[in-house]
Amino acid sequence: MISVWAPVAVAVEIEWSGDGAPVAREAMSRDDDGWWHWDGDPAAYQTFDYAFVLDGAEPSLPDPRSAWQPHGVHSPSRFFDASRFVWSDQQWRGTRCGAGVLGGLVYELHVGTFTPEGTLDAAIERLDALVAIGVDLVELMPLAAFPGDWGWGYDGVALYAVHDRYGGPAALQRFVDAAHARGIGVCLDLVHNHLGPSGNYLSRFGPYFTDTHHTPWGSAVNLDAPGADGVRSFLVDQVLRWFRDFHVDALRLDAVHELADDSPHHLLAELSDATATLATELGRPLDLIAESDLNDVTMVEPTALGGRGMTAQWADDVHHALHVVLSGESQGYYADFAGGGEREEAGPLAVLAKVFTRGFLHDGSFSSFRGALWGRAVDVDTFDARRLLAYLQTHDQVGNRALGDRLHATLSPGRHAIGAALVLLGPFTPMLFMGEEWAAATPWQFFTSFDDLALGEAVSRGRREEFGSHGWSVDEVPDPQAVSTRDASVLDWSEPGREPHAHMLSWYAACSALRHRLLPIGSPLRLADVLVSFDEAARWVVVSHHGLAIAANLADHPQTVPVPDGAVPLLRWADHGSELRGISGEGLVLDPDDCAVLRLTP
Repeated sequence: MISVWAPVAVAVEIEWSGDGAPVAREAMSRDDDGWWHWDGDPAAYQTFDYAFVLDGAEPSLPDPRSAWQPHGVHSPSRFFDASRFVWSDQQWRGTRCGAGVLGGLVYELHVGTFTPEGTLDAAIERLDALVAIGVDLVELMPLAAFPGDWGWGYDGVALYAVHDRYGGPAALQRFVDAAHARGIGVCLDLVHNHLGPSGNYLSRFGPYFTDTHHTPWGSAVNLDAPGADGVRSFLVDQVLRWFRDFHVDALRLDAVHELADDSPHHLLAELSDATATLATELGRPLDLIAESDLNDVTMVEPTALGGRGMTAQWADDVHHALHVVLSGESQGYYADFAGGGEREEAGPLAVLAKVFTRGFLHDGSFSSFRGALWGRAVDVDTFDARRLLAYLQTHDQVGNRALGDRLHATLSPGRHAIGAALVLLGPFTPMLFMGEEWAAATPWQFFTSFDDLALGEAVSRGRREEFGSHGWSVDEVPDPQAVSTRDASVLDWSEPGREPHAHMLSWYAACSALRHRLLPIGSPLRLADVLVSFDEAARWVVVSHHGLAIAANLADHPQTVPVPDGAVPLLRWADHGSELRGISGEGLVLDPDDCAVLRLTP
């Protein structure tokens, strides 16, 4: 049987073709809930393509719940039977002894540029490299089908489908099974707050959007207006399907602050409750990770206490504080993170100290970028810092720069190593963006391949105008629609085997190994137990928590950095690969842009 929700349609027909036979058209029957059904058996065919005709209007439309769009998002859907895959992960109970995402090492990966082939099958061949640096969870950027071959994935329009250029749905099953065989979990990035501008046919089927609320992309997804029950079911069913049929371990939910929902039971809480029920049924942890701009840990508080029930949320404040300390940039939203002015924090190290000990910079304080008071204070005595994901780089923070230049492109290797140590060995759940572990020389730029030429030109023109207003010339800004822009963003896998990339890769692996050894994944890491000492003028900082410390010298000259009494040095950037230096009575002597990891004695 094939079904489709189209509550406002008077008549729905299915156009179908089994194993390449001529296309047939048949009427579908309606039930009382606005669902239309066809009683044929698509599983009886090797290939079964189909589309829907609503009230006789042409052209026919793909299935809103299509799993596979082998001919593009404007063409008929292809039936996919997820139960046909033979899994080898029957004993899988989650990464490292059944633990979920909290405290593990997350690795953000874009399938289309992770390898030259840009497929899930090609990505499987590189999973062992992630095992070598201790990755616990691979976060795949959005796979939902979108127009053209290449893009970031945030313009997806077939939310149940896996982009065919990446290999389609069967390739995702193969990838997850291969990752589990290596002890790595898999997270998918889902976009529920909007759909892309080309190939979005949902509004033809039902009240998927509403003008009750508006978002940066236009009318909001309908979560609380008439007809919202069917839309919410569409999203909840999609979430559970990835867990159940594709064995994924976690889902990252994009920009949840743009999910406008005034209903008594917020969609995120509904997703959390449904996910928890399924986790019990499957006998393994299932996690939801929110990208939220609200600076409010209500997002990760239990639904029974009025929270949204997410496992964790991205922590942009941690990124911004680290970025300013390491790079010195202070424009735009980085301005507050430089400290000074009317802020109580006197400089960037003071800001870093606040973020590492209180979770957010903006916790009810004024945000100059937003022009408003922002966020809510965290109860540091009870809050587990692992519920915040910390990172030096993400697809957003790299790709939304004019040239897509990575943070380490403008830093000394030592500065990069300091940032890596603070992320990998800090109290938060660490996340890497693909390639940063070896200081990839390739940029990661904004690229699209819209098959609508007018739309593609509008995107290219908008990109040029945006950065032109900031002083870039037209010729400097990569054209998103050019194939060369995607190609320039593909990782060069020859780099990890040669210097200086190999040296940075070994540093990341060493820091990751220490985290696994010193910070047991099942143990909460309270914010109240994080201490930060620093000297803004001398440019040194020490972050201590839960039995370890990271000491860093950000000055351009050697200096002695005071460290806790009885600290034992374990790893140091300047000595990496050779014998570690000891600690004098006054502290640890660190070279310029040098850092060390120390074990604290009880």
